[in-house]
Amino acid sequence: MQIMKTATLDPIVSAFETQEHSNAYDIWFKTKVQEAMNSKKPRIPHDEFVKLMQERLALLQKTA
Repeated sequence: MQIMKTATLDPIVSAFETQEHSNAYDIWFKTKVQEAMNSKKPRIPHDEFVKLMQERLALLQKTA
């Protein structure tokens, strides 16, 4: 069993406490991006998505 020493990262430089946490997040993020790129779900053009979000936000503001 190998015991790794974990160095604390500077909060000004990194949002993660340790390099291991940073590496784990990078792996998770890259996996999610690859899953999205491999998805067979239909794509939504950016302009259409922005319009949908603006409509949803407007509706939420009316009900708030």
